[in-house]
Amino acid sequence: MQRYVRLFGTPITLLVLIGILIFGARWGYKNVVAPAPPPPLVPCTNQNVGKALKVSQVTVKVYNGGTKAGLASTVAAQLRAVGFNVSKTGNTEVEVNQTQIIGADADNPEVKLVAGFFKGAQVKGDGRVDHSVEVLVGNKVTGFNRSAPTSIQVNNPTVCLPAPVATP
Repeated sequence: MQRYVRLFGTPITLLVLIGILIFGARWGYKNVVAPAPPPPLVPCTNQNVGKALKVSQVTVKVYNGGTKAGLASTVAAQLRAVGFNVSKTGNTEVEVNQTQIIGADADNPEVKLVAGFFKGAQVKGDGRVDHSVEVLVGNKVTGFNRSAPTSIQVNNPTVCLPAPVATP
């Protein structure tokens, strides 16, 4: 019996160790090439805006959901020209036909203020905790309303907005 253990014990142990090594290498490779998780959303912070929320206090992200290149950059430039803080531009993963304004709730003042600049835009709320506002523009851009008001009256002087970004 001891002879069989000596004869077969070493190769079996070696095969088990090779299997563990292959499993560990495969697991490690999958974790190295996996995409990084998105950063956690920072909840909004209460900010005193007085009697009215101004465009300079609202941060907007603009995304191109159409096939025309540079559409998000064009809309972002228009928003910057009236005073909005545009934090990001890019492309959406899905195609968008009609302009969409998305925020925490369609009735929030920051969402209403941004929506006033887009004629016929679809306004949606998705319950986001950071109260950011996104503008998704598509092939059927309904136009930018330069004459829209640059502030909106608020009932409460404290509005929950994305935390100001600290600059180095």
